[in-house]
Amino acid sequence: MVTLRVNGVEQRFDGDPNTPLLWFVRDEAGLTGTKYGCGAGLCGACTVHLDGVAVRGCQTTVADAAGKSVTTIEGLSADGSHPVQQAWRDLNVPQCGFCQSGQIMQASALLAANPKPSDQEIMDSMQGNICRCGCYQRIVDAVRAASTGA
Repeated sequence: MVTLRVNGVEQRFDGDPNTPLLWFVRDEAGLTGTKYGCGAGLCGACTVHLDGVAVRGCQTTVADAAGKSVTTIEGLSADGSHPVQQAWRDLNVPQCGFCQSGQIMQASALLAANPKPSDQEIMDSMQGNICRCGCYQRIVDAVRAASTGA
């Protein structure tokens, strides 16, 4: 049995500990905000925080998360008021929206580690998160706005 904390709630998993964390979050915990993209850790749609660090949920196993704290987009803030979520809304970042939860989780991990990143640091941190709609400039603008409170 694996025990982990998801969005502040202790969860137990009796299945295969090699199950991708993404499937645990979606199928066992019922938190469907985290998306399946490529399944190879290349697109970032499945990004969640593991003890505050952005990880790919499709490449992280439940065993990797044992005894750790997992935060999904649903747990980032109870009412969607996290500065990154607010900036996303203020700047109308999403187009189709599919990749956005992963983008927001990556951006929020960046800002937790580096509250005032340069544009280059934002681009470097976000480069592993793919947006098929090409909203990259709005994403950088939103991360910058979240970092400055503007």
